[in-house]
Amino acid sequence: MAGLGPGDAAEPRPLLVKIVMAGESCVGKTSIVRRYTESSSPATSYMATIGIDFKVKPIMFNDRRVKLQIWDTAGQERFHTLSTSYFRGAQGFVLVYDITNMKSFQSITIWMNDIYEKAGDEVDVILLGNKCDKESERVVPKQKGEKLAWEYGMPFFETSAKENVNIEHAFSVLTKEILEKKSCVLHDLDVVSLNETKKKTCCAF
Repeated sequence: MAGLGPGDAAEPRPLLVKIVMAGESCVGKTSIVRRYTESSSPATSYMATIGIDFKVKPIMFNDRRVKLQIWDTAGQERFHTLSTSYFRGAQGFVLVYDITNMKSFQSITIWMNDIYEKAGDEVDVILLGNKCDKESERVVPKQKGEKLAWEYGMPFFETSAKENVNIEHAFSVLTKEILEKKSCVLHDLDVVSLNETKKKTCCAF
């Protein structure tokens, strides 16, 4: 059998990065994930996530293949312990509130405390004020989101999964921040094998 030619060398395995969606129920986390990972538009509303779900999004970063494993957690109080248990080992978080729901904004500090407790205070987080297509129903001024993000030192975007506003850009900014740290990046593995993930995650506590 002929040997591998110079151009046939095995490609490096993709890097695997774990990103977790966090925030109250019905703020649009699932719609954001689906808008980012699927080509079809989320034209309809989705039922609240029951427990945990995840999607994988392959991207290229500096000519290197990367797989983003995006975990969509439930925001309901009864799933809170389950959801936050998946925070461990994450390299990034997408923290979401609904600009038409003040309670979802006020809970951001609670979610940030959970992130710090489970994943540490060095993890990368972005804040999204979702549903910016509903301007007439807005109750959270954009300046409030900007101020809160500034206090925590994290990027902030107002987004709309429905109109596809800032979704791609927000994930690009988060991914860039994670990968440029050159720390705690996982090599490709079977994403559904949680035991394997635990062994390979340099951030695991």
